[in-house]
Amino acid sequence: MDYKNISLIGFMGSGKTTVGKILADRLNFLFIDLDKVIELTEDKTISEIFKSGGEKYFRDAESEVIKKIYINENCVFACGGGVVEREENMDFIKQNSLVVYLYISPRQAFERLKDVEDRPLLGNSSDLDYRKEIINNLISKRDILYKNNSNFNIKTDNKSPECITEEIVKKLQE
Repeated sequence: MDYKNISLIGFMGSGKTTVGKILADRLNFLFIDLDKVIELTEDKTISEIFKSGGEKYFRDAESEVIKKIYINENCVFACGGGVVEREENMDFIKQNSLVVYLYISPRQAFERLKDVEDRPLLGNSSDLDYRKEIINNLISKRDILYKNNSNFNIKTDNKSPECITEEIVKKLQE
């Protein structure tokens, strides 16, 4: 295994944090959730950052955190769903880690995200048709970016986090 870090990318609800913790434990790596680091750095929740500064401000903060944190080694990073929106972020991440795309279908993403309140890009959860449309649009826009920026991808629909972790470990050993 010739990678110093592993980064998990994918849409909201694909299991990056849950799988990341299990994977880090399996590999004896440190688990780091980039969104949590951004929240600590800014002393605000992601929702508050979006509300006060907007998406561009959040993406700028995300870029700064990535530059600082990827100097570490032996880490599993759970990246925010929109990290692929900035080429500079992905260039930096790809230089410093092996990148795994956790694919989730729009249908499964909607099932997992229909009731959550803390996802600023999804709007109000009381309008489920609108939320479904946002999820479909974001996934169709980002899917190619996730694929183009990953070393390999894993389908996550109807699989347990442990099963997904096993698939990743097998791929790493190939």
